[in-house]
Amino acid sequence: MTASLPPAVRRLIIATLVNTFGNGLYFAIGALYLTRAAGLSVAHVGVGLTIAGLIGLVTSTPLGTVADRFGPNRTYVGFLLLQAITMTALTQVRSFLLYVVIAGITAIADSGQRGAKGALIAGLSPTDQRVRTRAILRVVTNIGMAAGMGLAGIVLAVDRREVYVIALLANAATFLVTAGLVRFGMPEVEKVPSATGPSALAALRDRPFLVFVALDGVLSMHAAMAQVAIPLWVATATDAPRWLISVLMVLNSVAVVLLQIRVARGTEHLAGAARAGRPAGLALALACAVLALTDVTSGVITIGLLLVAALVHVVGEMLQSAGGWGISFELASPGAQGQYQGAYAMGRQVGDLTAPLLLTTIAISWGWPGWLLTALIFLTAGTLIPVVVRKHPSASTPTPSTPPTPSAAPAS
Repeated sequence: MTASLPPAVRRLIIATLVNTFGNGLYFAIGALYLTRAAGLSVAHVGVGLTIAGLIGLVTSTPLGTVADRFGPNRTYVGFLLLQAITMTALTQVRSFLLYVVIAGITAIADSGQRGAKGALIAGLSPTDQRVRTRAILRVVTNIGMAAGMGLAGIVLAVDRREVYVIALLANAATFLVTAGLVRFGMPEVEKVPSATGPSALAALRDRPFLVFVALDGVLSMHAAMAQVAIPLWVATATDAPRWLISVLMVLNSVAVVLLQIRVARGTEHLAGAARAGRPAGLALALACAVLALTDVTSGVITIGLLLVAALVHVVGEMLQSAGGWGISFELASPGAQGQYQGAYAMGRQVGDLTAPLLLTTIAISWGWPGWLLTALIFLTAGTLIPVVVRKHPSASTPTPSTPPTPSAAPAS
């Protein structure tokens, strides 16, 4: 899977595995630590997460520019170190105010590292391997998250404050290890001085790109659909056994691990990446339509339909991811990969903020008509993506045949 990739990319894959292992550990225990060990209410945690999400959204593009100006290697490492600090500080949370401050700084660090990592991938990978690298990293992310969440089961079983604290410190340590893997022995991707590069907010003035980001954000609601809407639908609107929720989630993860790289083929260049929008929207729409049918079925038929919906959903999810990666890399102005990757992340961030409320209001509360309306939303967004991309000036510009070349000397 990685033999044909440059050594620096293989090192980044290892770093990602370490990082996502820690992320998976925290993902599974974070909410319970904050409510059971830190003494915050569920409402306070929700408000803090919402504030952090808004901060991350606002800072995403400017922090991507930081990666362009100072170099993605150093920027990525800097934000990883900041995440290690905030995760350590989280062990001292006793009040809502302190939690909001730490969550806000964590959101800034997370947004910054996302843009920097995207620019790092663009700089280290050959042009025609960027999407494949992203696909491999997504597979590795699923593996790392699954392993971390598996270990979290022990922490949750013990359910003691000191064990939660150890887990948080372990996650902080994974940020440090990840930073070390990136900082030492990896070639530097050259920074772009402000005098020679595009303006600091060029991505935010690129209207066709921002329209694509918005449409891609709509498709990215598939994440909340899998994590929130489908489990709630299974538990409250169908007669399917609740253990099926876990089966559907495992099915999603296994499918991504096995198929994401294959599904990403053909999206390495702009035309293929843009075309992926239509089948992505169609697959997600079909998944919603199948879920609508389960409103009136029962027994084995419902279980079978839910499995079909999960499979079709994950196909749409993988197509959306691959197409989005290809488009975001190809439409970025030269010397602005960091800020364009930061702007691209805004779509997912908006989706993460709005999708839980939107999907629970429409799909869960309205039943099968709500699922059909959601299907129409996905179908419309996927259909419009190739149209919008064709209008971008870069769509008629030949793609460079060679990638940005990292300097020969390793980072010191």
